Amino acid sequence: MLKSMTGYGRNEAIVGGKKILCEIKSVNHRYSDYSIKVPKYYGFLEDKVREFASKYISRGKVDIYIQVESYEEADKDIVVNKELAKAYLEALKSLRDEFGLRDDISVMSVSRYPDIFVQERKEEDEEALWSNVETVLEAAVVSFVQMREREGERIQKDLENRVRYMKTLAEKIGSRSEETVKEYRERLYEKIKEVLEDREIDDARVLTEVAIFADKVAVNEEMVRLNSHFEEFFTITSSNQPAGRKLDFLIQEINREINTTGSKASDIEIAKLVVELKGETEKLREQIQNIE
Repeated sequence: MLKSMTGYGRNEAIVGGKKILCEIKSVNHRYSDYSIKVPKYYGFLEDKVREFASKYISRGKVDIYIQVESYEEADKDIVVNKELAKAYLEALKSLRDEFGLRDDISVMSVSRYPDIFVQERKEEDEEALWSNVETVLEAAVVSFVQMREREGERIQKDLENRVRYMKTLAEKIGSRSEETVKEYRERLYEKIKEVLEDREIDDARVLTEVAIFADKVAVNEEMVRLNSHFEEFFTITSSNQPAGRKLDFLIQEINREINTTGSKASDIEIAKLVVELKGETEKLREQIQNIE
């Protein structure tokens, strides 16, 4: 089953005293391109998130946003800068003694000075935090992949319907190609009769001319290869493996056979069918750009 490269998934939960949000979105890209944003103090999560996501996402421009907030307890400790506090106290006592001021030095008065109290982040258990993030991320990835699969299913139906229609066009070209040879032989006989009037017609010469013409306009080989490509198309779309690059290559081969057929076309009906095949091929190409 095909998957689209466009997708979105989101999950938010409180795990291990942390409020964790994971958001994933992706758009078309020729290769795999990840942009991962994690909180400033949790940079170690970036590689782990990329490794986890790459198990499920093989292609596309993928943006992943991770947010982690403390929920049940503070994630910072308040630390007293004792050296700075001591310096403030000595300066206050110096003022008191020199100018004979009333001694009202207290904890509250000293605490008003900047940088007496310093906030320091608590040490995190990285493995425990990753385990919690992974739980939330996994649910977001599942939602993301499901959306890609739904979109891919719709694209697959459209692609397969177009290929079936292209097969009917190819069959018409094959049938019409045989008719053009018969018509050419009949026209050749008529022209020779007009020129020779009652004289005998050299059948061997006519057959030679017809054979030369048939060789120039024959598209049997192209039609066999084209139908083989169509069958391969259905084989690829029925697989569970990423198919975008394979289908992109296959479309190039299909287009090559159609162009070769068009270069041999000496009949207006075949020419029209080739133009229609080219139009359908271009629509296939556009849609395949959305496939993972």
